[in-house]
Amino acid sequence: MAIQRITVLGVPVDILQPQNLENEILELLVMSGTKQIVFLSVWDLLRARGNNEFAQCVRNADLVLPVSKSIIRGAKFLHKPVPVRYNPFSTVINIFNILENHLKTLYLLGGRKKVLTEAENNLHLTFKRLQIVGRYVGYYPKSEEDGIIEAIKKASPSLVLVSEGIRDKDVWSYERRDRFSNSIFLYYHDALGIFSERIQRVSEKKFNKGREIFSEIQRNPIKIFLLFPFIWYIISLVWEKLFRKDK
Repeated sequence: MAIQRITVLGVPVDILQPQNLENEILELLVMSGTKQIVFLSVWDLLRARGNNEFAQCVRNADLVLPVSKSIIRGAKFLHKPVPVRYNPFSTVINIFNILENHLKTLYLLGGRKKVLTEAENNLHLTFKRLQIVGRYVGYYPKSEEDGIIEAIKKASPSLVLVSEGIRDKDVWSYERRDRFSNSIFLYYHDALGIFSERIQRVSEKKFNKGREIFSEIQRNPIKIFLLFPFIWYIISLVWEKLFRKDK
């Protein structure tokens, strides 16, 4: 199997080598029903330890890709097989290349109208053979949701890229999974902001060093308080190693 699924603090994390990403995407595309890829940060991992909808979403996702260096270190600390860390932006670009090469389709969901329009225009310039079969803004009133879901179902895109302005984030597609056809859903908050050139993406150098959190704090200073759940993550890893044994 190309994918090996482990758990870190009881939360599923997939080990997928980058060279196998294309085959995995193509396999997901031929599967019937709604599929989901989750980019898992360490903060997401902590949320997914509970008994909540997000935890169920992660457990049922078809592909859970770790994006935080702390998850990789946590797996090593627990003597688990070590996952590959994925950069969300680079991974989305790779997935777009896969879709383009195989003449697949894309739907964009999220962002304000101007951001969405600029992002779509830039994507058309970069991925000339990737057909965008629909788009809808985020921050929409609840009354419009049924129409959005019906539009996505009718378009039956290969991939739905979900971005800012969708309140339920990853859980949005999971809760509504029975109302779609055969699409893959992927939530990446900054996607449309980056593609519209309104948000500067984290450099590869900073990402590889695990310092992307500093960029997030610079944009949103309140994220400095993420230090406290991170301390809890460290404590949980130590507790897991000392007192719990895999069955």
